[in-house]
Amino acid sequence: MTRLLVGTDRPATSDAILDYLSDTVGSDDEVYLVTSATGGDETTSAEMATGEEALDILDDGLGEAVVDRRQVVRGNSPAEDLLAAAADFEADEYVVGIRKRSPVGKVMFGSTAQTLLLDADRPVRCVPLTE
Repeated sequence: MTRLLVGTDRPATSDAILDYLSDTVGSDDEVYLVTSATGGDETTSAEMATGEEALDILDDGLGEAVVDRRQVVRGNSPAEDLLAAAADFEADEYVVGIRKRSPVGKVMFGSTAQTLLLDADRPVRCVPLTE
């Protein structure tokens, strides 16, 4: 059994991750879903709805494998929220989508996957996303 922590941010990311996971999640695997919103007064209802839609896609597509889902609104970076959730759920691995960005784009906007790769104490599965 493997406990997978899946981080998503929007429906398109969830679709790509679902395509990948539908062939790799076994009947005894557990999946935990997390999306991270800005937090506090800065979080809009549209952001919350997008996060819920992203979670719904994975929840519906993975069925009984999904043990828990969480939309986090703490004001942390998505990487911080994913690192904390992995500890809470005792996850074995992360699954996240990655986008191709220029070096300047990575510096300006950060990269959740990059932070996880550098800071995680467990494996990170990266699913390529097409724009």
